[in-house]
Amino acid sequence: MSAMDTDEVSVVLASNATSGLSLSLHPLPILNISEHLTRLKLQKNSSNPFVLGALLGTQNGREVEIVNTFELAINEGEGEVVDHDFLTSRRDQYKQVFPSLEFIGWYTVAPRPIARHIALHEQFTRYCSTPLLLLLQPNGSTITPDVNAQALPFKAFEPSIEIRERKSRSIFIEVPYTVETGEAERIAVDWTARGGGSGTSLESHLQTQRSAVKMLHERIMLLVKYVTEVIGGQATKDHATLRALAALVASLPASENKEFRQEFETEYEDVQLTAFLSSLTKSANILNDLVDKHLVMTAGRDDNRGPRRRGMGRQGGIPGPDWGDRH
Repeated sequence: MSAMDTDEVSVVLASNATSGLSLSLHPLPILNISEHLTRLKLQKNSSNPFVLGALLGTQNGREVEIVNTFELAINEGEGEVVDHDFLTSRRDQYKQVFPSLEFIGWYTVAPRPIARHIALHEQFTRYCSTPLLLLLQPNGSTITPDVNAQALPFKAFEPSIEIRERKSRSIFIEVPYTVETGEAERIAVDWTARGGGSGTSLESHLQTQRSAVKMLHERIMLLVKYVTEVIGGQATKDHATLRALAALVASLPASENKEFRQEFETEYEDVQLTAFLSSLTKSANILNDLVDKHLVMTAGRDDNRGPRRRGMGRQGGIPGPDWGDRH
């Protein structure tokens, strides 16, 4: 850590100011930031990638709620300069869907605020006078061992100005927060915790099948070992076991059995055909909905166009062609 970074950290820790904000953090931003960090680790094959995003929420006086987030881009070749065109575009898109949400801050991943974050913070003041900073601390590090420390590895900070020796400098003041969840959010979080849909169910099913096949393979190898030792005279013959083993082998379909191969191929083709018909039915349903929507949209247009078409035969008293007499 550079000397400048150390100085900025000491400034944040040395400040005794307390924030008067009442901050509420919803589960969706927690999930989004965690997923953002995990995805960048895999994409960049790095244990500490640079993570940057925007916070969306509502503010009523000193009461602030962080409701949603979206990722931000950095202009390449210009250092850590935020792509403001991308930020404005994404903010306006969210505004169209969620009119009550405003840009209230930004998030990143770091153990504690440093000078790098103060420089980034100044780029967001054009969108919000006092943008909040939400830090994800993946290593579980804490800034102060206070009694209000949160169980989650997140720290929220409010920007402020500190005056020392007739000089002002930017600092961050830690803001305590509470996790706020609605009924719909509790259902979504529970759904995510239980696996998040059919993908995890399929994985669980495949794991069960794998364990069953593995157990079957181990038992087959045990029987093969027993027969080998009996043939080699290393094990005592158990005629009951050998008769049961011979009956089991006789009941198995031989690999060269044409009837077994034909039956297997028939079942495989039936499964493939069922999957194809399911996909075809789904596509036909989507197409049917699209046609219905098209008919609804064009119905009023055709009704308005009809009377004008019938009145085009005579305009301004000038006889026009009688369309009804044409064959």
